Amino acid sequence: MPELPEVEHVKRGIKPFAKGQKIESITYSDKVQEGKAANKETIIKGLELDTFKTFTEQYIITDIERRSKYIVFYLEKDGDQRILLSHLGMAGGFFVVDELEDIGNANYRKHWHVIFQLDNHKLLVYSDIRRFGEIRNLPSFDAYPSFLEIAPEPFDEEALPHYMACYDKSYYQNKPIKQMILDHRVIAGCGNIYACEALFRAGIHPATLPNDLNHQQREMLFYYVREVLQAGIDSGGTSISDYLHADGSKGTMQLHLNVYKQKYCKVCGNEIETAVIGGRNSHFCPHCQN
Repeated sequence: MPELPEVEHVKRGIKPFAKGQKIESITYSDKVQEGKAANKETIIKGLELDTFKTFTEQYIITDIERRSKYIVFYLEKDGDQRILLSHLGMAGGFFVVDELEDIGNANYRKHWHVIFQLDNHKLLVYSDIRRFGEIRNLPSFDAYPSFLEIAPEPFDEEALPHYMACYDKSYYQNKPIKQMILDHRVIAGCGNIYACEALFRAGIHPATLPNDLNHQQREMLFYYVREVLQAGIDSGGTSISDYLHADGSKGTMQLHLNVYKQKYCKVCGNEIETAVIGGRNSHFCPHCQN
C-alpha cells in the first residue's frame, strides 16, 4: 500500500502538469461503470458517475496537496469550490501522459479507471490494479468526517505532543504499539512498511503494549517514525510490488529496509521473524527488538 513517502512522490509528479489546468472531460473504465450499475462503489465513491462529472468537469485544479496518505485536489469554477480526495488503496496511482499508451507499466496501462482530460492536452489518469482505491468529490472536508480525524502531519510541530497525548487514551492502552502507530489518528501517513522499520530502529518489539514503554521510548519511537518517513521520501518511496512514480519510475527505499520482507537482521545476523500483530503482517528481529 502506498504510504506517506509514496503518496508524496505521486503528488510531486502530477502537480507541475495538473495544477492550474481545467478538467475538460472525464472518462470512466468499463469496470467503474459496471460497478456503479451493480450498486458497488468502484473507485468513484459517494456520488453517481454523472453527478461526479457535473462537479468536476470544467473546474480548474487550483492546487494539489498531500495529507497523510491522501492526495487532495482543490477545484474551482465560477466561484464554486470543490475538493477531489483520493486514496490510492493497495495499488492505485496517478499518471500524467499524452495518451494511455505512454503509461510504461503494462499493468497500470491496462487497469486504468478514470481519465481526466486537461486543457493542456495532458491526460491525468488514475489506474488501480486491485481497485481498492477511491476518488471522492466533496463540497468541503466536513462532508468526510474521518478525514478531519487525521493526526497532524508528522513533520509539523504539533505532531509530537498530539502523539504523546494518545498514550493517555484508554482506547490504545491494550493494543500493540505497532497497531497504535498505524492509526492515522495517532501518526499521519505511517503504514506497515515504515512502522516495522521505525520499531526496529527503536529496538521495540511490535507486540509491546504502549503502557510498557517509558516516556523516553515513546518519544524516541516517534522520532524514528519521522526519520524513516523522511528516508522514504528521500529515496523516492518503496517499490517492492506495485508502486511507481507518476512518471513510471521506481523508488529505492526497498534497498535500505532492515526488517520488512528481509531474511536476516543486518545488525545481528539473526533470522527476521514475522507475525500477525494488530491484523497486519509484522517483520521484526527477535534479538534486537525485545
